[in-house]
Amino acid sequence: MPLERLLQSQGFGSRKEARGLIEAGRVRVDGLPCRRPEQAFDAAGLVLEVDGTAWPWREQLYLALHKPAGFECSRTPQHHASVFSLLPAHFVARGVQAVGRLDADTTGLLLLTDDGAFNHGLASPKRHIPKTYRVTAKHALTDELLARLLAGVQLHDEPAPLAALACRRLDETVLEITIDQGKYHQVKRMVAAAGNRVEALHRTGMGEVQLGAGCLAGLAEGQWCELDQTALALLRPVR
Repeated sequence: MPLERLLQSQGFGSRKEARGLIEAGRVRVDGLPCRRPEQAFDAAGLVLEVDGTAWPWREQLYLALHKPAGFECSRTPQHHASVFSLLPAHFVARGVQAVGRLDADTTGLLLLTDDGAFNHGLASPKRHIPKTYRVTAKHALTDELLARLLAGVQLHDEPAPLAALACRRLDETVLEITIDQGKYHQVKRMVAAAGNRVEALHRTGMGEVQLGAGCLAGLAEGQWCELDQTALALLRPVR
């Protein structure tokens, strides 16, 4: 594939803009300078260096972001900054989207990808992907509240009660809860229906992919990383 098309495929502008980067000497390929936009390369395993930063060529992107509070999962945010402002501009330009959404005040694991089928598969309610959250509640957590969450609570406009897959108290007011649905404000509404109130919400994992483990180890708030093949295998449906 010509170098200018390789750059375009990675989000570095139109072919004309990519050509300009190359002709200006701002691009290196596998560590070597290249000023010929038409020069062809095999994309597999290629490392493109733009303005001194190396970017392995990726047919599709699979990212994990440790979302801070005060960011909206939207390209057109209304009241806060966008989570997309935390990503490299060329990732955004190539069309990565959030897999589901977290509220502006919710922190933790957010997956993003430009693979539409992968995104749809993870977001589909038929998959029942478990999502684990750490909840800081306003009032002390009682055994009765935990029992209600596990048994199921009735939410407004829901045809049947929704139950947590797992629920355990971590501290007097800190709860770990796992759900496999993705209803609007579900955890907050479930805790409220059980007789308490969520003061802070943090998603620690999706499926078996957890913040602080595997390729996400050491991922600080506001940072992103690529999902490795181990993490992707844990998220992809078994065929």
